[in-house]
Amino acid sequence: MTTSDQRAPADLEARAKALSLYGLLSHWSEIGGSSWVADLIGWEEAERARRSLERRLKTAKIGRFKPLCDFDWTWPTQCDQGAIADLMGLDFVRHAHNVVLIGPNGVGKTTLARNIAHQALLAGHTVLFTTAGAMLGELAALDSDSALRRRLRAYTQPDLVCIDEIGYLSYGDRHADLLFEVVSRRYEAKSLLLTTNRPFSEWPEVFPNAACVVSLIDRIIHHAEILAIDGESYRAREARERSEKRMALRKKKKPS
Repeated sequence: MTTSDQRAPADLEARAKALSLYGLLSHWSEIGGSSWVADLIGWEEAERARRSLERRLKTAKIGRFKPLCDFDWTWPTQCDQGAIADLMGLDFVRHAHNVVLIGPNGVGKTTLARNIAHQALLAGHTVLFTTAGAMLGELAALDSDSALRRRLRAYTQPDLVCIDEIGYLSYGDRHADLLFEVVSRRYEAKSLLLTTNRPFSEWPEVFPNAACVVSLIDRIIHHAEILAIDGESYRAREARERSEKRMALRKKKKPS
């Protein structure tokens, strides 16, 4: 018997233990060498992986998005495609670092963030995708400390939390404090992926009079990849193209 043949039953037994297949393990001395055992364990692993992915996809709330293969990289005047490809490798998640995508409305920040979040799910990570408005509105509406603590745990536990659209609305001091709490709880422990249409120098306008803004930014950027994306809005371009098509059709239909 070769060394690899000797290791195979032990490897299968370890996989059965990882799956908590105690009924199978209780008869391991009788059936451990049977050819069907490897198939059974493989089926169980595949089914559990499928169910796990389904649960994590549902919990993540990423929503529908355009895949990167359909992303028009030529449209933004500034977008580092190589840096995005590196982020899809997910090293930043493994090292509990952050990512910040900064750019004007409609240049693809949310699409890129959703692609990265989906890739993290496929790699086995837990993910939560939300907007700044939805998250801060939900947390601010909680009327008891115990409810707030429970909900904050939901934003603390996932391997990756994506907070979209920071800067589209202005927030009061309580909202700023709540965002600071989320960021602080995840600082150097779990990753954040943020999208914003405002440079950090303008965040005091997003959270006017909030005392924590400087500390908030400091924690976000300490271990962060910050990518700037620039260009005209995709939505504005698509609206213009639709308008031009309608005008062209009307001209064709207009009697001479």
